[in-house]
Amino acid sequence: MNYTHIVFDVDGTLLDTEKTGLVSLQWTIRQELGKEMTLEELYPYFGIPSWEAVLQLGFRDPSKAAAIWEHHFQSLVHMAEPFEGIEETLQILHKKGVVMGVVTSRNRAELESDHHMALWMHLFTATICAEDTPAPKPAPDPMLAFLSRTGADRAKVLFVGDTSYDQQCAYAAGTAFAFALWGTRNGKNIPATYYLRHPKDILGL
Repeated sequence: MNYTHIVFDVDGTLLDTEKTGLVSLQWTIRQELGKEMTLEELYPYFGIPSWEAVLQLGFRDPSKAAAIWEHHFQSLVHMAEPFEGIEETLQILHKKGVVMGVVTSRNRAELESDHHMALWMHLFTATICAEDTPAPKPAPDPMLAFLSRTGADRAKVLFVGDTSYDQQCAYAAGTAFAFALWGTRNGKNIPATYYLRHPKDILGL
């Protein structure tokens, strides 16, 4: 299939932010709830919208917890790095004329303040953030917003992500989905159109 449009998730797909996200959440739980949780225990909360994560964790003041988590995340952002092969793959796709976009659970301030993403923003025709749609992933709204902004034929759109939330969003919107196995621990357990071991595998599609 020759896809004309390829959409990327950010955390766990373009950027390896697992340690940044989990350690910052660990600090937030210690500070606000006064308890210790291991990074393994916190992994299920990685890659889902931060608002949903703080609700699931039972913070007394979810808004405050989300703000503290973001503060800690920004203080540890130096730990995040692009996955090997991502930048080269994005550049090749751009040169081939593929229309690219981002659908992320980050809010726009989080996306645009990221120094790695800042280097790539000119490559993306549309970026859909948490506040841009009525409902976030796994609802189809973010992908439907991308389709609306670009006029893309959903049959020729591929969403590349690393969580079941990404997969549900893609399928609910009627697009194909590729699991970024380089950014997940359990991708093979979730149905996908493709399973990609390395970013460059996208070029074969």
